[in-house]
Amino acid sequence: MELVGWNDAQPEPLQELAERLRPLYEQLAQHRLYRSFASIEDLRVFLEAHVFAVWDFMSLLKVLQRGLTCVDVPWVPSTFPVSRRLINEIVLGEESDVYAGRPASHFEIYLMAMKACGASTVAIDALVAGVRRGEEIDGLLAAAPVEAREFVRTTFGFIKSGKLHAVAAAFTFGREDLIPDMFRSFIRDQNDAMEGRLEMLRWYMERHIEVDGDEHGPMALRMIAELCGNDAAKWQEASVAAEEALLARIALWDGVVEGIELRREE
Repeated sequence: MELVGWNDAQPEPLQELAERLRPLYEQLAQHRLYRSFASIEDLRVFLEAHVFAVWDFMSLLKVLQRGLTCVDVPWVPSTFPVSRRLINEIVLGEESDVYAGRPASHFEIYLMAMKACGASTVAIDALVAGVRRGEEIDGLLAAAPVEAREFVRTTFGFIKSGKLHAVAAAFTFGREDLIPDMFRSFIRDQNDAMEGRLEMLRWYMERHIEVDGDEHGPMALRMIAELCGNDAAKWQEASVAAEEALLARIALWDGVVEGIELRREE
C-alpha cells in the first residue's frame, strides 16, 4: 500500500522513512481484523475499543496546534506557514465539521454512531467526564479495553516527550485510517440490514478517506519535512515515533480480534 499523499518527488529523508514504514503499512492493510467481522456484535467490540483512538487523536492534534500556530495574546505569526495551515484546517474539520446541517466534532459523531448500532459508550463517557474534572488519564483508563488502554498510553508518551517533530510523525504516519474495501462492504451490508443505523459510521469513514487523501495527506508530509529540516537527529526521532505509532495500531487491531474471538466463546 502507499502512504496518503505520497509521490516520488518527496525529499530523500521522507523517501527513506516511507521505505522504512512500508512493511508496517502492509501488515496493517492485510490485518486479519478486517476478515474477522461476521456480525453487528463483532462491530461493537471494534467500536468500543477504537473510540479511544478517535478520542486521543484530538490530543495529538491540539499539541500540534499549540506548537505550530500562535494561541497566545498578543498574537504573532508562527514560523511554520505550511504546518499552521494544515493544522488549522484539520482542527476545523475534526472539531467542528458539519453533519446533517449541524456542527459537531468527529469524536461526537462517532459516539452517536456507536449508540445508533447499540455499542456501549460507558467507558469512553466516563473517561471524558473524568478529564473534565481534571483527573489523571492513567486512572481513567481502567475501564477501557486493555488494547485501547495501551494505545492511549503510547499516544500520551509521544505528547510527554515534548518533541514536536515526533508528535507530528506519530500524527501523520500512525493515524492514517486504513479502511479496506472488505470492511466498508461489511459496514454497508450491515447498514442495509439495520435499516440505516450505521449511516453515521459510514459517513465518518468516507469523510476521512476524502479529507486525508485529497489535501491533508500531502500537507502532512510537508509538515514533517518542515519540522525536521536538515536535522538528521530529528529525522531519526521522527522515524522511531512513526514506527512506534504504527506498532501501537497493529497491537490495537490484534487486541480487537482477540476481543471478538473471546466474545464468541462466551
